[in-house]
Amino acid sequence: MRIAKVINNNVISIYQADGAELVVMGRGIAFKKKPGDKVDETRIQKVFALKNKQTSDNFKMLLREVPMELVEIVEEMISHARDSLGRKLNENIYVSLTDHINFAIERYHEGIEIKNALMWEIKQLYKAEFGLGLRTIEEINKRMQIELPPDEAAFIALHIVNAEMNEEVITTMNMTKFIQQIINIAKYHFKMEFDQESLSYFRFITHLKFFSQRVLNGTHYDKDYDHFYDMIKEKHPEAAACVEKIAMFVYKEYDHELTNEEKLYLTVHIERVVNR
Repeated sequence: MRIAKVINNNVISIYQADGAELVVMGRGIAFKKKPGDKVDETRIQKVFALKNKQTSDNFKMLLREVPMELVEIVEEMISHARDSLGRKLNENIYVSLTDHINFAIERYHEGIEIKNALMWEIKQLYKAEFGLGLRTIEEINKRMQIELPPDEAAFIALHIVNAEMNEEVITTMNMTKFIQQIINIAKYHFKMEFDQESLSYFRFITHLKFFSQRVLNGTHYDKDYDHFYDMIKEKHPEAAACVEKIAMFVYKEYDHELTNEEKLYLTVHIERVVNR
């Protein structure tokens, strides 16, 4: 195993037999080394196999500027997120999240604090991701002896959701706002609070994530569900009436006309949440 590129004293890249490039990290692994030298495998701590070349190049550039300790913390969090959430994450999260936290630390040292306007919504809608964000902030604060605020946990949660859904962070923020608007319509229609710990509520939020993605991207379900929707409306008239309010709101505010299939699924989920 030989060094292909020296990124800094702690980071190198190597090429595998199939030509794939790996980013390898370890304290002092490249000290007084140059391309072509043999890798001291006893110093290897982390290996990143990023398939997208642009992502890999961006990550290597970022590693020139970011403390190794922070990279370790972020990598641990991403691995834990994959295991605990049971979902694939877009590999670009290694770049976007590391860069965001590094910038947050720079702002902290300069005395600049940025509030997350969607803090409350993120805590409510993405509980698992927010929990991972809090855990990451606690670890960063402990190991780097700083005090990043809880708002940063919400930003981290957005990066995780973004990686889950392959969206840009700004899109994820717009989705979060949209989801909260839909929940508010349902809550006001039924004049009740929903049990946020229930499985029905979790399923409803999961459905709304993908529903919001379609609305903001301007895509629709394209199947003919008119007959089924008529049946559901007759069986659950109050939930269907709520969905009609949602449909009017979405058309007025987002210029997106709901299909009967979209209305059907929303009706079923709302009925479950209300009468779990």
